[in-house]
Amino acid sequence: MTTTFITGANRSLGYETARRLVEAGHTVLVGARDPELGQAAADALGARFVQIDVTDDASVEAAAAEVEAREGSIDVLVNNAGIHGTHNPADLITAADAREVFEVNVVGIVRVTHAFLPLLRRSANPVIVNVSSGMGSFAVTHDAGRVESTIVTPLYTSSKAAVTMLTTQFAKSWPDVRVNAADPGYTATDFNGHSGPQTVTEGTDAIVELATIGADGPTGAFRDRHGAVAW
Repeated sequence: MTTTFITGANRSLGYETARRLVEAGHTVLVGARDPELGQAAADALGARFVQIDVTDDASVEAAAAEVEAREGSIDVLVNNAGIHGTHNPADLITAADAREVFEVNVVGIVRVTHAFLPLLRRSANPVIVNVSSGMGSFAVTHDAGRVESTIVTPLYTSSKAAVTMLTTQFAKSWPDVRVNAADPGYTATDFNGHSGPQTVTEGTDAIVELATIGADGPTGAFRDRHGAVAW
């Protein structure tokens, strides 16, 4: 049975990814910062809750140690936890604002991946899925036909561009691990006040697809529910 660890899995895209992977037969570990919300989500899903704060070294190391003690290994890591950060206009954005966003969206992925990589390498088919965004694509955000081109949010977009490049570099570094990035697309979630035209299920299509690839699957790819995303 495939064991999958998902960060930020107590709501929205993370929760729906967990639900679908449980349905697909995975043993899912619901990673969340808030113990009450995380446990409630895990109970509802038929999954196991693991407390994790992706911004805290000790929390991440404790989560990895707990999983090692209980499960021994994992097969799939979904780095889903992320924040939007400030909604201030660009001229009011501070270094502290940038630090907050990048600490979760980028450094958090490095921190969690570093801690869980030894557990992944015990799998016959180790897979990492980093949840990125078309908002971090130069091509998408300059395409007048895409809604992403109309949105200005400097920190979130630049953090997601970093996530996608980090994905390709990890993929090149670790030929024994399938490492890919997923773009959920503009999906109705708490993140955007449920304004997106896609359902949360549609928004998790690419994440689930990449979380269920075989050993001959892609690596270093950036995909949404329709296929490859231009950079």
